[in-house]
Amino acid sequence: MTMPQVGDAAPELELRDENGATHHLSDRRGEWTVLYFYPKDDTPGCTVEACEFRDANEQLVGRGAEVWGVSPQGAGSKRAFREKFGLPFTLLADEEHAASEAYGAWVEKQNYGKTSWGTARTTFLVDPDGRIARVWPKVKPEGHAADVLQALDEARASQGA
Repeated sequence: MTMPQVGDAAPELELRDENGATHHLSDRRGEWTVLYFYPKDDTPGCTVEACEFRDANEQLVGRGAEVWGVSPQGAGSKRAFREKFGLPFTLLADEEHAASEAYGAWVEKQNYGKTSWGTARTTFLVDPDGRIARVWPKVKPEGHAADVLQALDEARASQGA
């Protein structure tokens, strides 16, 4: 599937966290959601990105946003990653990569001459109406949380929040 663009309805997702609780994006209506897709728990780039969101979490929550991280690893991996780095936000297991596909984040990758499929580091800011307010299709982990925070401020201001 193609990547949703600004103004599009955010595709619904239904994924479980490390405790088995099911999360539906539609349950976030009326609130901002930072939905970020990342390749793998506890790897260097993904750890940098997660820790930056951890460090910005209080500011994001203070502005009415919740962070959801999505990757293909299962519940045990999510639990270990959260505990190891003190991540205060929701991590969701997309083991069948249905959510990554719906958001255009499941892509063919080249690594050392080998072709495989995996999650592209991609982030979406979903507004309280369930629409895509901002898309980051090729995320660099360093400084990304600060960019998201700035975009959230801009989007809230444009909506009079």
